Amino acid sequence: MPTVEEIKQRIESAIPGARAEVEDYTGGGDHFRATVTAAAFAGRSRVEQHRLVYEIFGAEIGGPIHALSLKTQTED
Repeated sequence: MPTVEEIKQRIESAIPGARAEVEDYTGGGDHFRATVTAAAFAGRSRVEQHRLVYEIFGAEIGGPIHALSLKTQTED
């Protein structure tokens, strides 16, 4: 199972300039909550922003990562 730090690093590596805050909100190692801030989200719909993040994990969503709740935002 991926750790909070691994998820954070993967998001930040895949989306240039992104900052991610990730937490395991159930303590079980498979339900995560992430806030991702990235300039790459500018001009994209919320669905497109979330899709960019979910694509990083592919088939892991629903498997080792049972749930990944996202909040995405652009740079201020």
